[in-house]
Amino acid sequence: MDAVDRILEQWATARPDLDTSAMGPVGRLSRVFHHFTRRMGETFALHGLNAAGFDVLATLRRSDPPHALSPGELMSSMMITSGTMTNRVDQLAKAGFVTRRPDARDARRAVVELTDKGRELVEAALADHVETQKSLLAALSGDEIAQLDAALSKLMKAAEER
Repeated sequence: MDAVDRILEQWATARPDLDTSAMGPVGRLSRVFHHFTRRMGETFALHGLNAAGFDVLATLRRSDPPHALSPGELMSSMMITSGTMTNRVDQLAKAGFVTRRPDARDARRAVVELTDKGRELVEAALADHVETQKSLLAALSGDEIAQLDAALSKLMKAAEER
């Protein structure tokens, strides 16, 4: 029995008229999300990063060489606002992990580019991040991970269609 089971038992007693069957998976997803976020944050902190900074660096790293994107391309990939993006890029530029330069195709446009220092940092952080993610799913078999991934993909698609 876990904490969510106890909550469900309490609701069954307090409000037996309610169908709380969705409460279990949603409650567990929420608790797992918070636990995973904390653990991944600890991994990023080992590299002097937070999740937001890692997100920008990883988005640039997985883009085609020269690992440069416009702020708009970064925003659409990460689904954040322009103010949030500006703040993230400013912090990373101040630390020397990215640079801003004019776009060679359109001088009116800026491009955010991963520096060598930023590439080294994201490569190291990424390796640790992947290991952290593996450890977070270690309680599941390979088949269970695939089933979970398929179910979560289905939920995500439904949520994004709304």
